[in-house]
Order: sequence, then C-alpha cells, then structure tokens
Amino acid sequence: MSAASDITRRAKSNLAFALNILPKERRDDAVVFYAFCRSMDDLADAPDLPLDQRRAALDAWKTGLCNGFAEPDEFQQEFLGLCERHQLPIPLLLAIIDGCLMDLRPQRFQTWDDLTKYIWQVAGAVGLVSIRLFGCSDPASEHYAVTLGQALQLTNILRDIHEDLANGSRIYLPIDDLARFNYTEADLQGHVCDERFLALMAYQAERADALFHEAAACLPAADRAALLPARIMAGIYQVLLHQMRDGGFRVFETRYRVSKARKLAILSKYLFG
Repeated sequence: MSAASDITRRAKSNLAFALNILPKERRDDAVVFYAFCRSMDDLADAPDLPLDQRRAALDAWKTGLCNGFAEPDEFQQEFLGLCERHQLPIPLLLAIIDGCLMDLRPQRFQTWDDLTKYIWQVAGAVGLVSIRLFGCSDPASEHYAVTLGQALQLTNILRDIHEDLANGSRIYLPIDDLARFNYTEADLQGHVCDERFLALMAYQAERADALFHEAAACLPAADRAALLPARIMAGIYQVLLHQMRDGGFRVFETRYRVSKARKLAILSKYLFG
C-alpha cells in the first residue's frame, strides 16, 4: 500500500468515500492529492506537536514545493510525481498550506466576506485542483468548485463548532453574524444553546443551503460525469446539514455523521439517477 493510500484509508472521510467512484487512474491520483490535504490539516491540528514545530513542518512543505525537497520521503515523492503529471498550479497548493497555517492561531472572522477568503484557501483551492484531477474541461467548473467548496466548508464549520472551540478556541462563525442575533463569543464558549443560538445556526444553514443550490445551478453539462465525486459530496453534506437542522443543532453534544448505508444510497442515486 502506498503512503498516500494509507493516509486516505485511515482518514475514513466523506471525500475519500466519494473518490471511490473514479476510474482507477484518476482515483489513484485523487487519493494522493487527498492525502496531501489531509496531511496539511493534520499538521495544523496536531495536539501533541508544539506550535513552532507545526509551523516549521508546514513551511517546509511550502519550501519543498517551490524549491524542491532535499531528501523527499515516500509520500513527498508520490505528491511531486502527481504535480508533475498534471502540472498542478503551485500557487493553489501554497494557498491550501496557507489556510492551514492560519489555523495555528485562534481564528476570528469579522464578516462573511472575511470568512470566504479563508474558505477559498482551505476549500476553494482544493476544488480547483480537484477538477483538474477529475478531468474537467469546461471553465465553468471552476465556479462550481469554488461555490461548492463554500457550501461544504460552511457545513463543516457548523458541525465542528464544539471541536474547534476545544482546539485553540477557534471560532469560524462571523462575528457580525453573532452580533446580528445578540449572541456573544462568551455565549459560544459557554455552550449556550438558546433561541439566539438556534436562530444564528438556522441563518448559517440557510446560507449553506443557498450555496449548495447555487453550485447545482451552475453545474456545467459537459463536466457532469467528471464531477460525479463532487456531486456525491454535495449530496452527503446536504444530508448532514439537514440532520443538524432537524436535530436542533445540538453540536455541543453531538458529532453529526452520515451513516455508511446512507452514503451508499446517495452514491447509488447519483450513479444511476
């Protein structure tokens, strides 16, 4: 088993599940890219690694991608091979790492526009690389990838509120949106789940829903088949969003998940529908 395959297997993520639908060659390449994204995220979040070591490790990846690795390990060699085969734009890869570097310090975003700049790095750039690996040819797929990335990442933010608070007091909900509902950072830190919190979460869920619909509306017909993994991801995350809404946004005490059986049903819907 390759280093990238091992990283992806251990992650057991929704994206890794969706990649299984790709033809083998494209799947193998997408797995290497997924492993890169997973590794950068894990470096940013590693609780047992001192902050300066996490930053140094991420910076070393940036240096290696720009100037070459002095002694690349097995996975770095795999990833460099992927970059060469597909001529992946280095600025997109650096943007992904920069987004992870932002996570090394407590996060605060004043407005939705501020948050979208971060989301572009950790999700939009990922989507723009992914469509190259999927074999997309229509330039409109770029807008689809960025918009869907916003929807997916916002859904993640809602699901992971408790986890992010525990990991460096990260708050990704825009501060202006908290103020809109007279809800404070102290309320969030205190896990206050009242009508203000529910209204705040419903507001964000509606924003995510609108982004999912916008992405679906701009899906280019020419790349519909190539974007099947992305469409499956959209289906899984929309179910996740609805679970949170239907469950009363109990994110402080519940880790919302989509069952494997439900994922398989979604896969079948998009594959045969």
